[in-house]
Amino acid sequence: MCSPPCARYGGSSNDIAAEEGAAVTAALRTVPGRVLIVGGGLAGSLLAILLARRGLAPCVIERSSEEESRTPSGGRSINLALAARGIAALERAGVRADVDPLLIPMRGRSVHEPGEVPRFLPYGQRRGEEIYSVPRATLNGLLQRLARERFGVEYRYRHTCVGVDADAASVIVKSPAGRETLGADAIFAADGAGSVVRRSIAATGAIDAREELLDHGYVELTIPARGGDFALRPDALHIWPRGGFMLIALPNPDRSFTATLFLPLNGEPSFEALRESGLRDFFAAEFADALPLIPELGDDARQRERTLGTLGTVYCSPWSFRGRILLIGDAAHAIVPFHGQGMNAAFEDCAVLDALLASHDPRWPGVFDAFERRRADDAAAIAVMAIENYREMRDSV
Repeated sequence: MCSPPCARYGGSSNDIAAEEGAAVTAALRTVPGRVLIVGGGLAGSLLAILLARRGLAPCVIERSSEEESRTPSGGRSINLALAARGIAALERAGVRADVDPLLIPMRGRSVHEPGEVPRFLPYGQRRGEEIYSVPRATLNGLLQRLARERFGVEYRYRHTCVGVDADAASVIVKSPAGRETLGADAIFAADGAGSVVRRSIAATGAIDAREELLDHGYVELTIPARGGDFALRPDALHIWPRGGFMLIALPNPDRSFTATLFLPLNGEPSFEALRESGLRDFFAAEFADALPLIPELGDDARQRERTLGTLGTVYCSPWSFRGRILLIGDAAHAIVPFHGQGMNAAFEDCAVLDALLASHDPRWPGVFDAFERRRADDAAAIAVMAIENYREMRDSV
């Protein structure tokens, strides 16, 4: 059983959503019980903070080491887009001010058409209607540190969930010390799109789950700073739309950009075809203005080592198992990244769960059912919108 000392934190909760009616302003309620969170990523750590603020004692199981958790990993974007829904969740957790120094405002899209001067298309009509580029690994490390040091959350690093004990509704964990089964009054699976918890429960037939991969993949490149400054306009999300594929670039705090090429896996053009011709020739033909900004395209050895990322959508129902295990974030409803709302949707999951604990009888099965009723339609809608926005970004921006 995972039972760290209970973190104690007092305060009031923030508004969650207009449809919820009046803001939750009562003092934080203490809900007895042991809580286990599988996955110490962005959603798992924010949920841990919210639960600790409410008087619970969450224990987080994380497969990587503490150092690895704050280091960019191959195949995963090193920066993300933080929008209003995610910001509201950070404010509810009382950590918005801590995150603010990591954010770079993106006030609109800068569209790079072949042979034309880039066009800037603002996201909104008013000041402040913008999204923010934020480094994934730095944000992840910050949320983990705040959870541990400010809110007393226990993290068990190098603990990997390898399955679920369906009879006991517990998780099976492998660590340097060996293999063990961990149970709790509530277990939250925040272990991402490839969730071991979801796949294990689905294998029993208790839930229906499928993973639909997109027939496109991506590789990441770096546009380094030039003369100590940004090589492109820093307050924009840059897009090179080319019909069936595209290049995008988001700014980083070190004044570099992370550029991501999205391209079909097979056919012409595709990543399969690029194995023969190489990225440099492809960029010279399709992204001539970006080519001189990406020196690594001339490094053939580095190109051979480049990780090809996959994209997909997770569909799952129900999200809970035996009133004890709940899937949240990407584990329940992963989406493709083209609307920039995957992290924001996961953060909103955490905020909705926290609001339900403030307003419901604190019995987990009822909370889990209410949570899925509140979130399932939104998750289904954003999954469709994310795929639609890929077509818009690459074809009709």
